Amino acid sequence: MAGPERVLTQRELNRALLARQLLLERAKLPLPRAVERVACLQTQYAPSGYIGLWSRVEGFERHDLTRALQRRSLVQAMMMRNTIHIASRRDYWPLVIAIRAERKAWSRRAQGVKDRELERAAANLREKLKAGPLRLKELQALPGRLWRPGTAIWLDLVRVPPSGTWERRRADLYGLAEDWVGPEPHLAEDDAVDQLVRRYLGAFGPAPRTDIATWAGMRIGSITPALERLPLRRFRDEYGTELLDLPRAPLPDPDTPAPVRFLPTFDATLLVHARRTGILEPEHRARLFHTKNPQSEATFLVDGKVAGSWRYDNETIALEPFGRISRETRKELNEEADRLAAFHQSG
Repeated sequence: MAGPERVLTQRELNRALLARQLLLERAKLPLPRAVERVACLQTQYAPSGYIGLWSRVEGFERHDLTRALQRRSLVQAMMMRNTIHIASRRDYWPLVIAIRAERKAWSRRAQGVKDRELERAAANLREKLKAGPLRLKELQALPGRLWRPGTAIWLDLVRVPPSGTWERRRADLYGLAEDWVGPEPHLAEDDAVDQLVRRYLGAFGPAPRTDIATWAGMRIGSITPALERLPLRRFRDEYGTELLDLPRAPLPDPDTPAPVRFLPTFDATLLVHARRTGILEPEHRARLFHTKNPQSEATFLVDGKVAGSWRYDNETIALEPFGRISRETRKELNEEADRLAAFHQSG
């Protein structure tokens, strides 16, 4: 008979998140492996991916990400929650296959267009794109309303560099994933969903099943079979909620020191699927995410929690703390801010 499940404190969950998101210590990893470790990068604003990797990967330079996108070891596309993400080439198809049915179900509910119409538009658009990538304005100008809400859910597209990079931030050049990444593999949907669950838990666990589904943009029922198939550890949080995790995934000591770190806009650690970790206190959430602030704000962490926002202004990093910061921490922040300013100025 199994014993009682271990209870994890919020502080333990916070340190687990920081470790898995490479925010306790910068990692010496190739970029595709780093992106897999953090379960993709959310990049509605193109520089976010660059700053997110700068804070996580030792020795990262701006041209590294642009070059990885150009060489196709990293791929940028609309993925989880119909949001722009950067994934490794190895992860792209499994994640797309895992979320495909749920994305189509969402399109039916939200957009009300018949499958047959979207399938026909997607097939015609595929033919147009076989000649090469097209810009958004070119897609919108195609006859027959081939580009309409939902078409891109029935057709696997990627953002083709140099669009969606630091150098050219608007991600408006589209190509066929089958041409850019390679043909879709013969992978069962169940295996793809298993991979999605493993990626999330490896990057954000331990976590309740609701958070896995929220991150993926899927219904809980769609991931439940995977949670039953996979060998998972089970914990409880301080409120009694079941938490799931991968075997042997890191759970650092809650007293592990956490260095200051700078995060980009819409860093995935601050979204609702990681709320249980306490990285963003509820009283600060409304300051960062509200209807009048669609870009969110770039933030900085002190002791594993958001302690203020930052912006690059006149070749320096301007800090806006949410509260008092000690002299010692301010010194650490200023040193890291100087390094971040130099990163902005680098070629």
